[in-house]
Amino acid sequence: MPTLFVVIPVYNEPDTLVAAVTRARGAALPAGWTSQVVLIDDGSDVSTVEAVRGLGTRGDALVGFHPKNRGKGAAIRTGFARALELASADDAILIQDADLEYEAADFPALLTPVIAGDADIVLGNRWSATQPGLKRMAHRLANGFLTLASNIMTGLKVHDMECCLKLFTIPAMRSILPQLDEERFGIEPQIVAAAARTRLRVREVPVRYTPRSFDEGKKIRMKDGLRVFVVLWRERRRTARAIHSRA
Repeated sequence: MPTLFVVIPVYNEPDTLVAAVTRARGAALPAGWTSQVVLIDDGSDVSTVEAVRGLGTRGDALVGFHPKNRGKGAAIRTGFARALELASADDAILIQDADLEYEAADFPALLTPVIAGDADIVLGNRWSATQPGLKRMAHRLANGFLTLASNIMTGLKVHDMECCLKLFTIPAMRSILPQLDEERFGIEPQIVAAAARTRLRVREVPVRYTPRSFDEGKKIRMKDGLRVFVVLWRERRRTARAIHSRA
């Protein structure tokens, strides 16, 4: 029975964490699939650490801890490595957030291209439908600019490079994990660049999205958007070196 490993990086999310794990565990997956949540706490406050420990004690998740805050990318990479220790070749790995911005009900749609044998990596696309509001429009435009920059650098044609929901086959994850070293939100463009460099098949599916405000705890900042360009420039140089070495 194949397993979907749901990797959830956690940093100061005591109010939404239990609900996020409950929804991930309760997602109606395709026939024959089961799920396993992997929580990595990234140096959170005491209340969040206690919540993570409680979920681990009850058997709701496999848990790991960073003694100090390192960033979302670091927590994701730790979660990937933990999942790979347990995974078989026919399993899959998915990134999910702990803040309820994304719907666990979209997990089956993300799995569908992999089950069909059409994809190695499946990206969520939050912008497949028009969303009302000036803030949503501004967010979409900013995200579109970053995604365009990513597409120019990688040669891919995706619509939402920054979307948290990314699903990987186990062979795909084994091939790209050694290429990942970003500690914070730069992990998103780095994953996509590594997929392009490794010539993996990338697909997209529409997903639902309910964004939080900064007052509600959203953590990404303008400096993280600027970091995208640093990551893309560096990844392009890595790709050039890889092409040269294959020549």
